Amino acid sequence: MLQPSRKQNEATAVPVPVPVPVPVPGRAWLMLALATVGFAVNFWAWALLSPLGPHFKDSLRLTSFQQSLLVAVPVVVGSLGRIPVGALTDRFGGRVMFPFVSAATVVPVLYLGLAGHSSLTALLAGGFFLGIGGTAFAVGVPFVNSWFPPERRGLAIGIFGAGMGGTAISALTTVKLVKAHGMANPFLITAAVLAVYAVVAALVLRDAPGRTVPTEPLAGRLATTLRLGITWQASALYAVAFGGYVAFSVYLPTYLKTGYGLAQTDAANRMAGFVLFAVALRPIGGWLSDRIGPVRVLAMALTVVLAGAFVQTFTPGLAPIGTIAFLALAAALGAGSGAVFALVALIAPANKVGSVTGVVGAAGGLGGFIPPLVMGSLFGAYGSYALGLALLTAVAAAALTLTGTGVRQSVTRRVPATHAN
Repeated sequence: MLQPSRKQNEATAVPVPVPVPVPVPGRAWLMLALATVGFAVNFWAWALLSPLGPHFKDSLRLTSFQQSLLVAVPVVVGSLGRIPVGALTDRFGGRVMFPFVSAATVVPVLYLGLAGHSSLTALLAGGFFLGIGGTAFAVGVPFVNSWFPPERRGLAIGIFGAGMGGTAISALTTVKLVKAHGMANPFLITAAVLAVYAVVAALVLRDAPGRTVPTEPLAGRLATTLRLGITWQASALYAVAFGGYVAFSVYLPTYLKTGYGLAQTDAANRMAGFVLFAVALRPIGGWLSDRIGPVRVLAMALTVVLAGAFVQTFTPGLAPIGTIAFLALAAALGAGSGAVFALVALIAPANKVGSVTGVVGAAGGLGGFIPPLVMGSLFGAYGSYALGLALLTAVAAAALTLTGTGVRQSVTRRVPATHAN
């Protein structure tokens, strides 16, 4: 809502509108909390195979590339699946899509726990359908976006994005549960939690009053979405920010075990610390974007990613240089991920937020799919991860250049200068 300011433009004597904060209803915060829990639970399921990668490599005698493929398949399926799921969420709303995605994810989780872990083929088949859990992100962003006014969406979507910490639950518990109770245990527990959430979501979740519902066909909406500049700019940035986070979260246990000789449990615990730090910074990135603009936050985050990746190319000791580099990377990737969707919420058309989110989310997931394969292949060929991290340095530099040029110009054309930087 806008109301005239007491100060008037001296040249035209026309009142200058100033923004008046729109109150956020308490129900919006409840919906945000439920959506965040749903995102976390589905991401917990989505990440079940990653901590077990070293275990399967030893038990099934996998190559480095096969191990990388195993943990990457759910990522790519969950990423590409966000495109139709985001568009369907625009049409049917989060009240329908959250229970549907959660219930559908139960099936591959049970399959992997009970029967699908005896061969690489079975694991890849289960991992393919496990990717359904990764599409929950494309449900939650438009759902949360519709409940909050524009000046609060950066924080709200940042809080929702913290649900990516579900991968930390998997990292902290999966290996321990397998060692203590057998392979099926973590999968059975996760399936039960998903089923409970699906029921609760069906009973409690509600879409925002006045939600904009598109009427054009799905194919037409996707075509229109692909013509938006924000779709491609945000996709490129999210492929680096969230893609980097996903890549480290799925490959870090292997990297630490192979590159530094850590035990599997120690490597998984360190990966969990990386994830939790990134998760904590994601809502802060959204909050800062509401105040100083997403472009500034992205520029700062990408600068830190560039520096952290460059330092890590030299494989410094974990105490303290390596640890500092990884924590800096976690913080920057988390804050940058939050800033990207603050950018989307700021300038994407209201009836296409789900569609834009689907494409951008897919780009982020694909950004996480490629690096593990590259890292595994390069290590197999050269016995070092340095070249892979050098590539990350170059990609971060390119994303930083895009942020300071094309993205800044796009935002300046669409929103007031106070939000553009």
